[in-house]
Amino acid sequence: MIGRVDRPQLSAGSALARPVVALLVATLFGAGVALGQSGRAPAGPATVAATVGETVAQDGKPPHLAPWPREQDNPTTVKPNNASALWLAFIGEYGSDAKPIYIFDRDRSLWLLIDRGVACRLEADARDARRFTAGGACAKQRVVFAQHAGGRTSSITIAAAVYPRRQVGPAEGSGQLRVDPLRPVADLLKEARALVPPAESGSFEPSDLVEVVPVVPTIKLDVRYATTNNFLGAVFYSQPRAFLQRPAVEALARVQRALQPLGYGLLVHDGYRPWYVTKVFWDATPEKLKWLVANPSSGSRHNRGAAVDLTLYELASGRVVQMPSTYDESTARAYAFYPGGTDLQRWHRALLRRLMEAEGFAVNPEEWWHFDYKDWRGYRIGNVPFEQIK
Repeated sequence: MIGRVDRPQLSAGSALARPVVALLVATLFGAGVALGQSGRAPAGPATVAATVGETVAQDGKPPHLAPWPREQDNPTTVKPNNASALWLAFIGEYGSDAKPIYIFDRDRSLWLLIDRGVACRLEADARDARRFTAGGACAKQRVVFAQHAGGRTSSITIAAAVYPRRQVGPAEGSGQLRVDPLRPVADLLKEARALVPPAESGSFEPSDLVEVVPVVPTIKLDVRYATTNNFLGAVFYSQPRAFLQRPAVEALARVQRALQPLGYGLLVHDGYRPWYVTKVFWDATPEKLKWLVANPSSGSRHNRGAAVDLTLYELASGRVVQMPSTYDESTARAYAFYPGGTDLQRWHRALLRRLMEAEGFAVNPEEWWHFDYKDWRGYRIGNVPFEQIK
């Protein structure tokens, strides 16, 4: 969960506040090198058109932050080196929920971005590695990162105002951000198993669920919902397996072949998901976070066997690559075009998206790991448990 951090209380007319206000005005409303300057969220399977920074609501879900516009994709971009240890200590989010400050690296430079405004390149001070000048639309404001001892810097100072680092992902040493369920998951599972999915009308293809790994043995699995290492901390699947409709599995096989010369492979977290699990997700998730989960009244694309959650791993080491957020993370870092993180993390994210889209998948704008297969509408909502799939 994103923790709320209050902005320092400064009078807008004070001498101390004027540089900060000028920076905010220049950054939020100026023109320059912007990340997503179109001002519109892209149309997609999990969003509707909305002004950037506004909230959206659909499919019975509560309003939430609109996704960032689609970033420009350049297949010829050379894989960047990872940021230095010092820069990794700086990179992250600072300030408040209302106006977060993003520090990220791009093109071998550090950048500053306030909310959905204009990105400003940070020019390093040759005498102090913690001090920078924000160029471009940020009007040469001084930016200073707090001292740190072997970890992440705790705050950033802009024109004498201090903005604490925001804890937006799992705490150090934890790989999964948790949501406290509204009711015990065991009770919800018992209730959901006794229900039937919503009735659907129309013509549908017969379900042809295929297990992924026997078809593509080099794909790895990390099926979190067969363990307690997931956002609700409960076991939902009796077996750590992944299934998809046959055409989607065949498309994944082509993505895997395209990745291999680049030194990467696919790691699948989830595929087909029985409807009763989606019902539990919805009933267990607090109202303000229901944007994270599918509404069971219409079913999910996972229920149809035509959506997959996945990431990349390195063939040489077997290590899972780092993305701008962790899997199933309930923060804006999970958005497919979130501008923060490192240049290398965003390069990996773009590589995965580009190759998946080339084979007929569409990324969910609110989850970089979630891809819907193009023919998902052609399949009915499924509710068969894994152990009953033939």
